[in-house]
Amino acid sequence: MTEQKNLEVSGSVMDGITEKGMALDSPSKKGNVEYIAYPIRWLVLFIFVFYSASNAFQWVQYSIIQDTVVKYYGVPSIMVYWTSMVYMVTYIPLIFPASWLLDKAGLRVTTILGAFGTCAGAWLKVFSVPQDMFWLGFVGQTVVAISQVFILNVPPRLAAVWFGADQVSSACSIGVFGNQLGVALGFLLPPMLVKSTGTMEQIGHDFQLMFYLVAGFTSVLFVFILLFFKAAPPTPPSAAADLGSTIDSNFLQSIKTLLMNRNYVLLLISYGLNVGTFYAISTLLNRVILTYYPGASEDAGRIGLVIVVAGMAGSVVCGLILDKTHRFKETTLAVYTSSVIGMIIFTFTLDCGLIGVVYLSSIILGFFMTGYLPVGFEFASEVTYPEPEGTTSGILNAVVQVFGILTTLLYGWMLDEVGDRWANLTLCALLALGAAVTAAIRSDLRRQAAQNKA
Repeated sequence: MTEQKNLEVSGSVMDGITEKGMALDSPSKKGNVEYIAYPIRWLVLFIFVFYSASNAFQWVQYSIIQDTVVKYYGVPSIMVYWTSMVYMVTYIPLIFPASWLLDKAGLRVTTILGAFGTCAGAWLKVFSVPQDMFWLGFVGQTVVAISQVFILNVPPRLAAVWFGADQVSSACSIGVFGNQLGVALGFLLPPMLVKSTGTMEQIGHDFQLMFYLVAGFTSVLFVFILLFFKAAPPTPPSAAADLGSTIDSNFLQSIKTLLMNRNYVLLLISYGLNVGTFYAISTLLNRVILTYYPGASEDAGRIGLVIVVAGMAGSVVCGLILDKTHRFKETTLAVYTSSVIGMIIFTFTLDCGLIGVVYLSSIILGFFMTGYLPVGFEFASEVTYPEPEGTTSGILNAVVQVFGILTTLLYGWMLDEVGDRWANLTLCALLALGAAVTAAIRSDLRRQAAQNKA
């Protein structure tokens, strides 16, 4: 796929660059420029998808079988919940150096580091099967959590570096799809592999099998990344990528510019409220479902799977809509408002006594709530262009982790003190607030402006 462009970039995008004092050899000075999207981009993207999935799988690997982990290792429930929250805690301080490294060293170096950490943490868990070795499993979980900082902010950067203007949103959606795929499998497989009804010896054997499968898969992926994952194509695939590649960005200046961008700050708040709510529900889903459906551990895992798989479909649909219409503000607001409606339906069907109805309400909730993830990423890239996508998404995800920790702790406390109905209604209120904040964001599509000027 090629495109011939005689480029002239001007307007608000160039004004933003001038303000930063950057010297820029604009693509317009190159005359007639040919942009090529190389076929290998799909191999790079799908390697990343599986790599991201291998890390995200381990996020809820313990918490979705919380009752079994407590029974086998003899640890309190809060320790099991922290195996999930450690992903959020480690991300906050480490994302800034990780974003700097992505900006300076590129996709290949950061991906190799993340894949190595994900693999190493998985192998540590292999040796944590004895009942007195939960601490080693927690160390392995922490290593995997640290490796996440080299993953979550990659999809918009990978899409911008490898894909043309007519595919960049879809590519970002597919990249985020990897994280969702991992979370979905994390909900589905642990309850199937580790049976809560077995003897201690049987549960130990189940844990060992699960840990070996994950360690083996991450090892194979690490080798694939070393052999086939490339940093960038030989030439830029689009005018926006060409312009971005000519900018020598200053990391600290980029952060300052982003935090002074009104639209971006509003998006940080709204995105944090949405994804923080998703984190809270995911972490405590086992407990919420078992409250009304005792012994339904596998159903809790499958309901989590349904939420995320529906979100995968939502991600792909939203990515296609964005590529076709470029209506970022409208799409974001519509998806967010639908998330509020989905959460309300989930809240009032949870105690109906028919678990099939809970599955259906989870599909609605998941399609919009987790389908929102790539939409927020892409909207952030639009309103902050030409700032590096890795920095933009890195700060976005750092704020998400803060919201995730606070929302999870609040949700857990409310479940104890006032019950699930009021706890879930509080999440509905947070999502409604996020929708109102989203409505206040102006549709300043800077990346589209650069591309359209071409």
